[in-house]
Amino acid sequence: MRPVVRLTASATSALPRSLLLAICVIYASFGLFGRDPWKNEDAAGFGVMWTMANGNLHDWLLPNLVGKPITSDAPLGYWFGAAAIRALAPWVDASNASRVFTGLLFCAACAFVWYGAYLLGRRPEVQPFKYAFGGEPEPRDYGRTLADGALLILLACFGLAERGHETTPALAQFFCISMLVYGLIRMLDKPIQGALIWGAGLGFVMLTASPVLVGALLVGTLTMTLIVREARTRWLLLAGLPVALALSLSWPLAALAAFPVDGVWFLNQWMRGSLNYFTGPFSPVLLYALKNLPLFTWPAWPLAIWAWISWSGLRRAPHIAIPLAVIGPLFALVVLQGSETNRLYMLPLPALAVLATFALPTLKRGAINAFDWFAVLSFTVLGSFVWLVWLASMTGFPFFLARNLSRLVPGYVPQFKIVSLACAIAVTVCWMVLVQWRVARHPKVLWRSVVLSSAGTTLMWVLLMTLWLPIVNYSRTYKDVAQQIATHLPDDYSCISPVRLGNAQIATFAYFGDMHFSFTDDDCDVILRQDTQDFGEPSAMSNFVWKLVWEGRRAADRDERFRLYVRIDRPKPPVKRRPVRPKVAPSATPPAAQ
Repeated sequence: MRPVVRLTASATSALPRSLLLAICVIYASFGLFGRDPWKNEDAAGFGVMWTMANGNLHDWLLPNLVGKPITSDAPLGYWFGAAAIRALAPWVDASNASRVFTGLLFCAACAFVWYGAYLLGRRPEVQPFKYAFGGEPEPRDYGRTLADGALLILLACFGLAERGHETTPALAQFFCISMLVYGLIRMLDKPIQGALIWGAGLGFVMLTASPVLVGALLVGTLTMTLIVREARTRWLLLAGLPVALALSLSWPLAALAAFPVDGVWFLNQWMRGSLNYFTGPFSPVLLYALKNLPLFTWPAWPLAIWAWISWSGLRRAPHIAIPLAVIGPLFALVVLQGSETNRLYMLPLPALAVLATFALPTLKRGAINAFDWFAVLSFTVLGSFVWLVWLASMTGFPFFLARNLSRLVPGYVPQFKIVSLACAIAVTVCWMVLVQWRVARHPKVLWRSVVLSSAGTTLMWVLLMTLWLPIVNYSRTYKDVAQQIATHLPDDYSCISPVRLGNAQIATFAYFGDMHFSFTDDDCDVILRQDTQDFGEPSAMSNFVWKLVWEGRRAADRDERFRLYVRIDRPKPPVKRRPVRPKVAPSATPPAAQ
C-alpha cells in the first residue's frame, strides 16, 4: 500500500543554493592539497598518473607504474589525473595537481545525485496528500527538498570522506555510476536523452573499471526495465547501448592498433584479473563486509531500508526500483570480492542516497530525534577529541594524550599553521551554531533529520585535514624514507630491482627519490627490498657479492623495514703462471763411458 505522506508547504523549504554549494566545495576541497601521496592505494594511483604524465603513448594506453603493468583497472581514471599534472606542471607540483580532477569529479557526482533525486521527487506517485483547502507543497518544491536530503545523506556517509579524496580510479567509477543513475531517471520523461546519458555512464564505467562491473550494472538495468513499466523504452537499446559499446571499445581498439603485441597481453591480463577478482564469497570477506560496510554507508543504509519498508505498495515505482537496480548488483560484487577490502564500498552510495531520501517524508518523530542526538553526541565528542589531541601535540597537555601520541607517531615534530587553525575554529563555530539552531527551533523541514549528520561528517573531515593533517601526513607518507634511500644510491647505478615492495612504495620512491626501477632486467646492480622478518642476505655469485649500504624504516611504522644492497664485483684473482725453467744443454759424454 502507498504511504500517506502529510506535509505542508513549510516542510519543503529548500536549502539556499549557495549554502549547499559551499558545503560540497568545502567537503571536496579539504584533504586534496598540501599533503603527500598516502599509502596504500592513494600513492599507487598517483604513481600511475605521474608515469603517464611523464611518459609516451604506450604509458597512456597501457597503464603502468614506472614500468610495472597495472592491469586492475582501465585507464580513464588515470587519464584525468595525468592530464591535470601535465596542464598544471609549471605552477603546481604533480602530487597536488593529480587531485584537481578528484575534487571536480566528486562535485559532478554530487550534482548527478541531486538532480536525479529532484526528478524522482517531482513524479506524481510520490507526492504528499492533497488537502481539501490546499497548503500541500508544490511538486517542484517537494522535489528540491528531497534532492537536498539526498545530497546531505551522501555527504553524511562516513566512509566517503577518505575514499572520496584519494587519487584512485574509484573516484572516477563513483562519478560514472552517479551519471548512470541520473541517466536512468532522466529516461523516464526524456527517453532519448536519458538513454544516451545512461549509455555514456556505462561506457565510462568500462573505461575506468572492468567488464565484470559493467556486466553487473547492465543486468541490473535490464531487469529493472522489465519490472518498471515507466522505464520500458526502445531507446535504451537503440541509443544507449550503441553509445556504451562505442565508448567501451574505444580504448581496447586504440591499444591494439598502436601496440598489437603488448596490447593483447595487457587486455588479456585486465579481463582475466577482473574475473579472478570476484572469486567469493569467502567467510573472511563476508565477515569483513558485515563489520565495515554498515559503518561505511551510515546513515544511508538504515534510511534506505526504511524507504523500502514504508513504500511497500510502490516497490515497482521508479523511485524505489531504479536505485535498487544499481544497489543490488554492486552489493553482490562487494560480497563476491576475493580479498578483504572496502575498495568497492563507495560505488553504491549514489543510488543508496537517492533511495534513502524517500525515507525522510515517512520518518517518525522518534527516529528523527534519534538521528539528531546520535549526530550531536558522536560528532561533538569526536570533534572535542581531535581538538584535545592537537592541543596535546602542541603543548604537551593533557599529558597522557601527548605520551600516547609520541608512541603512535615517534619522531613527529608538531607544526603550527595559522590558516589551518583559523579554518578549524570557523568550522567548529559553524557546528555549534547549527546545533543550537536545530535544538532550539525544531524546524519542520524534511532534511532536518540528516543535516546534523552531514554537517558532523564535514566537521570531522575538516578538523582532521587541518589540525591533524601534519600528523596524518607524517604517519602515511614514504617521503622521508625515499630521500634517505636516495642519498645512499651509487651515482652510476644502472637500475634497482625491487623485492617485496608494494605499489605505493615503488611510486613514492620513484617520485621523491628519483629512483629507476626495473621489473624485467635481472642484471640490476642495486636491490631494494622490504622485510617484515629476516630473510638473510641476497645470494652471492662467483663474480660479485651484495653489500648492505642502508637499512631503515618509517619512524611511524614498526613492521616495515627496508634494506638497500649494492652489487660489488669480486676482484679477479691473478692468473698463476708456472715458472719457466731454463733448458739445460746436453752435457758431453762422461769420461767413464769412454
